Amino acid sequence: MSDIETISAKEIDRYLLDKSYLLVDVRNPSEYRKMHIRGAVCIPYEYLLQRIQGLGGAVPILYCDRGGLSMQAARELQEHGHRAISVVGGIQAYRGRYLERNFR
Repeated sequence: MSDIETISAKEIDRYLLDKSYLLVDVRNPSEYRKMHIRGAVCIPYEYLLQRIQGLGGAVPILYCDRGGLSMQAARELQEHGHRAISVVGGIQAYRGRYLERNFR
């Protein structure tokens, strides 16, 4: 098995406007609603494998809270023949301008 492809949180903004990539938040919907990166879709980890086909040809860039779950998800996708990239440090490490918070 090869190494999992990763990017740092500060590299996310470079991929957001590139249609060949899709930013995927693998946390649960309530965590996504509280805080997420604009343009990301929420596909909870437990549903990722069954929903990956629906992403078309886009390479998923996965993030979670701190990077552990997205790394696990990327490994699982890779084992099933899909390319995936994990964000090191997760949303907690992201300091870009696309962070959206809901304080309600």
